[in-house]
Amino acid sequence: MIFEVCANSIQSAINAEKGGAHRIELCSGLEIGGVTPSYGLISEAKVHVNIPIHVLIRPRGGNFVYTQAEIDIMKIDIIFCRRAGIAGVVIGVLDNEGQVDEVIMNELIALARPMKVAFHRAFDRAKEPMSALDTIIRTGCDILLTSGQTPKAIDGITLLEKLVQKADGNLEIMPGSGVNVENVVEIVEKTGATAVHFSGKEIVENENVFLKGGFEESGRYWETSEDNVRRVVDLFV
Repeated sequence: MIFEVCANSIQSAINAEKGGAHRIELCSGLEIGGVTPSYGLISEAKVHVNIPIHVLIRPRGGNFVYTQAEIDIMKIDIIFCRRAGIAGVVIGVLDNEGQVDEVIMNELIALARPMKVAFHRAFDRAKEPMSALDTIIRTGCDILLTSGQTPKAIDGITLLEKLVQKADGNLEIMPGSGVNVENVVEIVEKTGATAVHFSGKEIVENENVFLKGGFEESGRYWETSEDNVRRVVDLFV
C-alpha cells in the first residue's frame, strides 16, 4: 500500500515523512483545492524530505479549462520541477466539453519526462469517467487521483472500484478526498486500490503569537499532523 500525503508547507512535508508517508503531493492553497507551490517551497522540500515529492501544477483555483497563458505557466513550472530533480508532477486539463484535453496533456507530459505524471481530480469534473480514463491511460499518465466523481472518496466507492478494474494495472488509481483513519480501510477493501491520498491535516494555532483584533483572520492554519499520518499507516502494518 502506498500512502501519499498532500502537504501544503515545509513542516507539513516533514511531518508527513515522519508519520510514514511514502510520497508527498506538494501544493499551496488547500482551501481552494490546491495550486502550485512557490519555487522556494519546492526547493526547500527537496532539501528537507527524502521521500519522493510530486508537485501540483495548477495555476489557479476553479475549473480545469485553461487559457494559453495559463498553459504556458504550467509548462514553466513543470520545467522548473524537472530541472530541480523533483520525482513527479500532478496535472490535469479538460476542454470545454468536459473531456480530457489530450493534446495539451501530451504536451505537458512530454515536458515532464522522465518525472512521474499523475492526473489530478480534474478527472472528477470529466463528463464521461470511463472515456476520460481511457484518454488518461493513452497519454501515459502513471497515476490517477480521484474521489470517484463525488465530493468525498468514501461516497465514490462504486466508481472507484470500476476504475481500478478497468485500469487493470495500466496506471495507479489513487482514491483521495476525505480519506482518514475512520474510512481508509473500507475504501481500500471495497475498491481494491493499492494507494491512497490524504492530508492528515489539523488546525494549528499558537496562542503566544500577537494578533491585532478586529480582523477576520484568526491566525489559524492547516498543517499535516505526524500523528494523523501514522495512525492511517499503522492500520496496514
